[in-house]
Amino acid sequence: MTTQSNITQQGEQFSPSRNIINPRLDALPDYPFERLRDLLDPLVPPADLAPIALSLGEPQHPYPDFVGEILHANRHLYGKYPPVAGTPDFRRAVADWLNRRYELPDGMVDPDRHIAPCAGTREALFRTAFMAVPPTKAGQQPVVLMPNPFYQCYAGAAIAAGAEPIFVSARAENGFLPDFAGLNESILERTALVYFCTPGNPQGAVADLTYLENLVALSRKYDFTLVVDECYAEIYNDAPPPGTLQICAANSGDMSGILVFHSLSKRSNVAGLRSGFVAGDGELLMLFRRLSEYGGSPSPLPVYAAATALWQDEDHVVANRALYVEKFDMAERILSNRFGFYRPQGGFFLWLDVGDGEAATKELWARAAIRVLPGAYLSADDDVDNNPGKNYIRVAMVHEKSIMEDALTRIADTLS
Repeated sequence: MTTQSNITQQGEQFSPSRNIINPRLDALPDYPFERLRDLLDPLVPPADLAPIALSLGEPQHPYPDFVGEILHANRHLYGKYPPVAGTPDFRRAVADWLNRRYELPDGMVDPDRHIAPCAGTREALFRTAFMAVPPTKAGQQPVVLMPNPFYQCYAGAAIAAGAEPIFVSARAENGFLPDFAGLNESILERTALVYFCTPGNPQGAVADLTYLENLVALSRKYDFTLVVDECYAEIYNDAPPPGTLQICAANSGDMSGILVFHSLSKRSNVAGLRSGFVAGDGELLMLFRRLSEYGGSPSPLPVYAAATALWQDEDHVVANRALYVEKFDMAERILSNRFGFYRPQGGFFLWLDVGDGEAATKELWARAAIRVLPGAYLSADDDVDNNPGKNYIRVAMVHEKSIMEDALTRIADTLS
């Protein structure tokens, strides 16, 4: 029965009393793109310039034609509920790719035990905190560590799971790699989960094998789950970024406490396909799949079929990477010696030091119709209210070469 107490009249705004709302929601940071809209919506860009959005990491390169063909050929499977565990073919394709990409020993990654699919990685990264954060750690509120700047999903997951998020600065002086081991012993003992991203978003720093080895050792010393987000691993300039599973391979294949995440969104330019995977500790993945049965979002069977083919194909990945290399060559020519320009080791972002990221963002939109993201919107203040991203803007190099050349030229002309 529908009553007035549980519906609202048309035009009314539902305003629930605070005693029925989870108070943790109040602690969630404002999402950066909402802040960006609030910042830029009052401004009017020049009417004679076509707007170019460089604020969102949404690849605009073409994806292989076979994606559409496979989706169409398997369209009859949309009528079936997809399995949370994915298909055997998908899991095998992922295991084979991991073995090729990271030169893992045969048998280390069992497709049925060490791999779980996910509908893109953001939802799965978020869900992992509910699996990995206990009510207490060392008799206190648990801690979740993450780089600063950070992917907002990490902070939201920590807060929603009842942990204290602690942001560990990743600045130019430490190579944009957070020093987790340098934290106080009291913090490390409370740490239940660490989120880490390599290549990093937004700075593009790549953790070498020594850094990853030390991070894995730290996770085992203090008994926390280590989540390594490697979704940009296939976009790089020179040498392919190492992976965390290589450290596990060097330790007799021991993946205990380790989870790595990969996605097709950046690798294959199919962000809308919503397909990725998590690999690592078999016991953790058993819990991950169990939790997924309750609140997961499995990909449709035609998507699994297309994703299987994408993990089996390297030609489109090589071509995609070459396009990014060409654009970074161009960026180096246009921006070199300005705005602290450096060529990132991986990923597809520029992290430009413009003195005041928020002011530069407004100026670029109002004068050049270029939409970027202030670095402060991806970062948190440290203990002395010093936000490591406040001087920066993040520029997503996601458009085709001609559009990017226009955009980068406008940025150089406007901010100079």
